[in-house]
Amino acid sequence: MSMKTVLFILTNSATIGPNSRATGYFFPEVAHPVEVFEQAGIAVEFASPLGGTPPEDGYDANDPAQLAFRNGLAIRRMARSRKLSEVDVLDYDAIFFPGGLGPMVDIAVDPEVKRAIARAWDAGKIVSAVCHGPAAFLGVTLGDGTPLLRGRKLTSFSNEEEANYAQADVPFQLEDALRAEGAEHTSTAPWQAQVVVDGRLITGQNPASGAGMAAAVVQALTAEAA
Repeated sequence: MSMKTVLFILTNSATIGPNSRATGYFFPEVAHPVEVFEQAGIAVEFASPLGGTPPEDGYDANDPAQLAFRNGLAIRRMARSRKLSEVDVLDYDAIFFPGGLGPMVDIAVDPEVKRAIARAWDAGKIVSAVCHGPAAFLGVTLGDGTPLLRGRKLTSFSNEEEANYAQADVPFQLEDALRAEGAEHTSTAPWQAQVVVDGRLITGQNPASGAGMAAAVVQALTAEAA
């Protein structure tokens, strides 16, 4: 049986909002899924709209998973992320969008991101995201002309969480935007873990949900291989 591989698609945006708040991908939302995937024997690769080293935010050296990722091989590969337009998502078993505020700038609107998601979904791949990562799904139209989000169950960083975190910096409320495109959005108490699985669409609400989301992707990939 060949090794399963998950493609992480990361932001290249290092600032956001009228005050140029420093941002990027949120470090634990990469480190925790990488730990889960590697422990399950699933390979990880990295892409971003522009390629190169994605900017980071929120590193905590007191978190063993983050420290291990900081000092591991995966982050070295991530520093040379491939340009998304040069990647074929059909070469992977799943795609994953980590959060952080950066995705609200580029991932939310990038046409290559939209094409990649539609191509992966239409080919039967697993599509996943955590926290602000589901911004990637906005505006995605599938091959049959239907919006990806219409009638889909998912979660993301909630309005309640954003109100106490970055409401002055983000260009829109992610929860509201997902609902406006027809998603059935649910959330739990702020900063508590929640994962929503709707077939091949797997989402986590916030940083606390990264490992659980990755575990759900592992379960889905394992079921496919059975």
